[in-house]
Amino acid sequence: MAISVDAPEVSAELCRKTGYTFTFLSDPNAEVIRHYDLLHPGAGVNNRDIARPAEFLVDSSGVVRWVNLTEDLRVRATPEEMLNASQALP
Repeated sequence: MAISVDAPEVSAELCRKTGYTFTFLSDPNAEVIRHYDLLHPGAGVNNRDIARPAEFLVDSSGVVRWVNLTEDLRVRATPEEMLNASQALP
């Protein structure tokens, strides 16, 4: 799942272009993004607030088991890193 400040139509277009098949949630006021301390103020187009890049691995009980946070919009966890983290779970 992904959370973005973008409108649902913008996220839907991104998914169409990139082939993403997971759910995108819209958080236009960045309420959830702020709750998780993931706001990157002024980092978007025209100094718009956006979410920091972050990946979370949450187990079936809702416990966060792994987190990847970066300050660089272009840096994301690789699929291999995420798979390794998931395979390390008990």
